[in-house]
Amino acid sequence: MTHARPVTRRAALAAGTAAFSAAATHPAPAAHAEPAPAADPHLPWIDAHSHIWPPDVDKFPLAPGQTQRDLNPPSFTDDQLMAVARPEGVGRVVLIQHSVYHRWDNAYLLDAVRRHPRTFRVQGMVDDHRPNPGAAMRELLPRGVTGFRITPFVCPRDAQAGWLDTPGMAEMWRTGAATRQAMCLLINPADLAAADAMCGRYPDTPVVIDHFARIGADGEIRDADVRALCRLARHKLAHVKVSAFYALGRKRPPHEELVPMIRRLIEAFGPRRLMWASDAPYQTHAENSYRASIALVRDRMDFLSRPDREWLLAKTAEAVFFPA
Repeated sequence: MTHARPVTRRAALAAGTAAFSAAATHPAPAAHAEPAPAADPHLPWIDAHSHIWPPDVDKFPLAPGQTQRDLNPPSFTDDQLMAVARPEGVGRVVLIQHSVYHRWDNAYLLDAVRRHPRTFRVQGMVDDHRPNPGAAMRELLPRGVTGFRITPFVCPRDAQAGWLDTPGMAEMWRTGAATRQAMCLLINPADLAAADAMCGRYPDTPVVIDHFARIGADGEIRDADVRALCRLARHKLAHVKVSAFYALGRKRPPHEELVPMIRRLIEAFGPRRLMWASDAPYQTHAENSYRASIALVRDRMDFLSRPDREWLLAKTAEAVFFPA
């Protein structure tokens, strides 16, 4: 398969709106632990966000209310994931706890890390409404859980407005500052102000915003939303996943309409705080593909330098999720 024509500097600049000044918004990245070595030097890239689940719901039970018929696709195991990732040069993956299928039970992802400790790390989930969520975080760290998915979407609708204000959530953010486990927010643009406030309240906690904060999920990439996301760049430990292209903008390859937003994030955060991710298996449905996702960053956008691509495709995720 041939790749579509590259996005040039001129096209990106013409399509984008005014970006934040790099000098004003690029705080030096905070020191991280020395990253763990790649499992395979011939597969240098890291997918910072993919889901997996097994068809065996007896060994790995589903969350209450979910049945095997709800799984779509019926199976997407770690082996199935790596079968589509490795041909694109991806050798390591951050596995994301599925907040619908397995909710608080991280067992399958932990099993994948146990079987492939150099390949996977986990963005797990703990319940901030249960006692001692910080202790649960610490217990999971040596098992490969280096980040936690937090989202208002698991709360009852009438509790979503204050989802970040619980005592348990405060304990999680304090624990993350001590353990370097990242708080990974699956949110909408309307939630960015609350995320900004939490970053200010807990400046030593690593933070990752998943999927551009879902900017463009309704098909429109609004300037005000991009500015709100870029505003988080003043927090030295805030990062953004450049991910879930299938769900944003036109929602089909070649995903060029996302380039101006990516360009603005690079100007605001710098490449050392951005990380590419696929959001497989959803990126592999219908006309979308794993290749189309990684190709946008790996093969196109020729305003990126080689070091920029290396940070976006591996080094940022390595620093945040793969400490030795």
